[in-house]
Amino acid sequence: MEAHKDSQTKELMMGHLGTTELMLILAVVVLLFGVGRVSRIGGEMGSAIREFRRGLKGNEEETAETKPETTSKS
Repeated sequence: MEAHKDSQTKELMMGHLGTTELMLILAVVVLLFGVGRVSRIGGEMGSAIREFRRGLKGNEEETAETKPETTSKS
């Protein structure tokens, strides 16, 4: 019961970000940085995420290749 009460308290303190709040935040960011810079940052973040995923995928393939084969002892 205590954990449920704590989650309700955090929920009240943090609030909920709805569509209106997100649009307001986006408008402030665009006003501060400009449309060109915001789109460039978005593109760079997308590239970074793609490279990160590609790196994770490559790492999984490398570990599968370097994993020693198990042999049964007789």
